[in-house]
Amino acid sequence: MRNFRMGIHPINWVGEDVREHGADTSYETILNDIQRLGLTGTEMGRKYPQDPAVLKQELTSRGIQLVSQWKSVLLSDPAFREQELAAYRAHCEFLSRMGSTVISTAEVGGSLHFDPRRTPNEKEVLRLDEAGWRCLAEGLNAAGSIAREYGMKLAYHHHGGTVVESPEEIDRLMELTSPSLVWLLYDTGHAYYGGADPLQVLRKHYDRIAYIHLKDIRPAILEEARVEQADFVTCIRKGVFTVPGDGCIDFAPIVSTLLENGYAGWAMLEGEQDPALHPPYEYARNALQYIEKLIQENERKGE
Repeated sequence: MRNFRMGIHPINWVGEDVREHGADTSYETILNDIQRLGLTGTEMGRKYPQDPAVLKQELTSRGIQLVSQWKSVLLSDPAFREQELAAYRAHCEFLSRMGSTVISTAEVGGSLHFDPRRTPNEKEVLRLDEAGWRCLAEGLNAAGSIAREYGMKLAYHHHGGTVVESPEEIDRLMELTSPSLVWLLYDTGHAYYGGADPLQVLRKHYDRIAYIHLKDIRPAILEEARVEQADFVTCIRKGVFTVPGDGCIDFAPIVSTLLENGYAGWAMLEGEQDPALHPPYEYARNALQYIEKLIQENERKGE
């Protein structure tokens, strides 16, 4: 794929936030499909072997690299910082052994679905106050310093249903954190979901981007969910996300921007939808053809 490397997230086959999605799918099916697609990068998935030696063997035998693994952090509350940073170091050690260079990282404090302090009867994400923002930034800088010790980058994942979701919150996080310690995981689908123009986020924060997720949005479902005030996980169940080329996001200027700027990192395809309704291999194949077409069109323009 020219400058940047294309991979795919196992969330296309097995849901992470919606556990019933792909519950009966084996890791062998996922990895064999990735190999058939001709892709060489994946993130960690909940069905993958937990033993590092077994995982490395399964990946290596198929010519696949473990690019990253999501790491939830609760750094906006100072009471959790010490234990969170210790867990982050252990996460770095694992990913370093697997040859990964980026760590997908997201704050879960305030989230309905990810914050262990929340109760089932609560209905809204608790946004950060000034003290929370300062504490989060300090904690992320510390975690980023740990990642750097291992030769990796903390790539912050702005994410639906969390306290860093909107374009203003992405801007705030980038302003408060050190550019040498905290990078951005740019996610097209989550940018749109959070109310941003994905292209504007890409252009504004390009110099901080260390890692990319390419995801699309079904706008009618998003609008319906907004009217119903549906929470994030309910939106996934409704089918708000899909792969590039199957939703409303215009990826042509996004791909052009990446190519023109010589982006050389990983870009992962994501759909995060019910695999029983949306066959992962077929959707991924179509998305790859769509992106390849955009790359070829961009190259013809430059001739």
